[in-house]
Amino acid sequence: MMLPLDLLSGFFAICILLALTPGPDNIFVLTQSALSGRLAGVFVVLGLCTGVLVHSTAVALGVAAIVQTSSLAFNALKILGACYLLYLAWAVLRARPEPLDVTGPTAAAQKQKQHKADYFRLYRRGIIMNVTNPKVSIFFLSFLPQFADPARGSVAGQIFVLGGFFILSTLLIFGGIALLAGTIGTHLRNSARAQNIVNKIAGLVFIGLAIKLATLQQ
Repeated sequence: MMLPLDLLSGFFAICILLALTPGPDNIFVLTQSALSGRLAGVFVVLGLCTGVLVHSTAVALGVAAIVQTSSLAFNALKILGACYLLYLAWAVLRARPEPLDVTGPTAAAQKQKQHKADYFRLYRRGIIMNVTNPKVSIFFLSFLPQFADPARGSVAGQIFVLGGFFILSTLLIFGGIALLAGTIGTHLRNSARAQNIVNKIAGLVFIGLAIKLATLQQ
């Protein structure tokens, strides 16, 4: 199975443009990178990319068609996603500024252990954010098959290849957002007042995204 180079390059260009378009995922990367640093943003991106893999698999297996045709599945998924966004808003709004100066080997070890746990949590959040958005699954169902042709062999195999290119575009664009926002966030986190402001902004963003997802029509 070989996909034509011109098709792959055109598909990849579309993916780049889609990744650059403001939406819940890149806003999520932006806010988390500013709040928790570049590496935290990268773990969010990895979680989102894992979610893309889930969506690609669902399309390849035909599972996404259920979400598109079933009102119950669609509404259940969007309510779950909206509730999770509200949970994130609640968590970030009640978060306190992190201590800026932590000294001593014991404190440093504890901080390193905490960071590892936080990174895994952010990775998991990225997956849940992406997977619980029914708009994404329907988009993949309508978008990826347009570039697959049964005459080239396994359609499922082609879907996975296209999904891989979508993941690559996500890594490039969202990774760049994470690095840029993380750099800005480094300066913001030098001030407890700035941390409080960023937390409030992030909380409002999550609430707005939850409302937008909850009111999404099939």
